[in-house]
Amino acid sequence: MDQALNLETIRNKTLRDIARKVEACLPVSEDDALFMLTTNDILELGLIASYVKRRLHGDRVFYSVNMNLNYTNVCELRCPICAFSRSEGEDGAYVLDLDEIEHRARWAASMGVDEIHIVGGLNRSLKLDYFEEMLRRIKRTCPDALIVAFTAVEYDFFAKENGIPLDEVFSRLIAAGLGALPGGGAEIFAPRIREVIAPRKISGRRWCEVMRQAHTLGLKTNATLLYNHLERPEDIVDHLASIRSLQDETGGFKTFVPLPYHETGSLVRAKAKTSTGYADIRLFAAARVFLHNVPHLKALWMYLGEKMAQTLLCFGADDLGGTYHHERVVHAAGAPTADSGSEVTLIRLIENAGMTPVRCAADYRERRAS
Repeated sequence: MDQALNLETIRNKTLRDIARKVEACLPVSEDDALFMLTTNDILELGLIASYVKRRLHGDRVFYSVNMNLNYTNVCELRCPICAFSRSEGEDGAYVLDLDEIEHRARWAASMGVDEIHIVGGLNRSLKLDYFEEMLRRIKRTCPDALIVAFTAVEYDFFAKENGIPLDEVFSRLIAAGLGALPGGGAEIFAPRIREVIAPRKISGRRWCEVMRQAHTLGLKTNATLLYNHLERPEDIVDHLASIRSLQDETGGFKTFVPLPYHETGSLVRAKAKTSTGYADIRLFAAARVFLHNVPHLKALWMYLGEKMAQTLLCFGADDLGGTYHHERVVHAAGAPTADSGSEVTLIRLIENAGMTPVRCAADYRERRAS
């Protein structure tokens, strides 16, 4: 399963030094990360990232059969980067009532969905009992599905809006059926950029505090990074370093998910209309090498496109994401991919890359393929 890393094939001296650290299971430095994010030797970088992936997972690649549930797009933040959100009363604004949510859960059960992924806007009309009942109904309807629900931004809002401590919010939602957390809301931690792209959103430091509390209560979470907007390579390194540091402390991150920014419908113009293949590969490979303590790296086909996501399986990624039925957030921003995928397609992408598909939910426990 674990093939040796042939240092003789890596001619770039800095990358060879990085490879030696990786072979010795030593963390690479932030300077190393910056070099990886800017090198043009992506094939040699890919050898290192692929070695890390194989050491962790062999030739296995994970995917899920899941459903997105975006319960409301009414959000008081109205971040300039977000094309999904609406103000209350605005054309297109919506809130799903609990009966509609239960109806969608029944559909998910009929489709054999293993995971339900829930995120939405910060809507003051929705109190914590709405979310508790939402999770209870979903769990009754889909008892075997893992509920991955609400970002750190939403949890911070729930605590403030309901006037209760954050740990109580988590405890009540765990009791209602919460299984894990997505990683949204992280965007980029650099304050100078966050003030432009999401000025009213919680800080990167607060995002980490919320995740630390979730990990303390035994919840596993994702961590995300939004890239290809206004960030510099140094900002990405700072973001990765914060995640690695918190992971050293808690061990609660299961997956890192880089997300390319889609600008259609948002107010922030990206530095490039779409990220280049080199940029995607460098970021994913550098993240796989730098985040030695985060077990999984997800290349979401819905954000990246099928071809690039498949390519990234050879550059450190071990997770293609899921079927994501009814996804609305990235498609509001102009993602050209379909708003749902099929298990057959995901299996084909993985097998055509010469790897072994493994169906799972966000806990990475193997589920039976259809």
